[in-house]
Amino acid sequence: MDCLFCKIVAGDIPAKKIYEDDLVVAFHDIAPQAPVHFLVIPKKHIRTLNDLTEADRELAGHILFVAQKLALELGCEAGFRVAMNCNELGGQTVYHIHLHVLGQRPLAWPPG
Repeated sequence: MDCLFCKIVAGDIPAKKIYEDDLVVAFHDIAPQAPVHFLVIPKKHIRTLNDLTEADRELAGHILFVAQKLALELGCEAGFRVAMNCNELGGQTVYHIHLHVLGQRPLAWPPG
């Protein structure tokens, strides 16, 4: 498979990992947009948010739980943002679902 994030999961491409379990990997973004900016990705390849199925319900919840846990551990008690892009118009550039977590700076609304 020619998926950047699958290669990170497999260990073929290095990443600054901050968490890993049987279902997900979390690592720092290579082009951070905030003092805290990391991604949480499932180990299972799921191309877009539109490709989630009922069978992925527990995994999707686990991604959110890990994001919250790590954001708090990394000092984002005052607030943080989670974002998941879907397809080209949604800003998705890597076609393996991933949750961005950004914190430790004011975040405006609406985003770009």
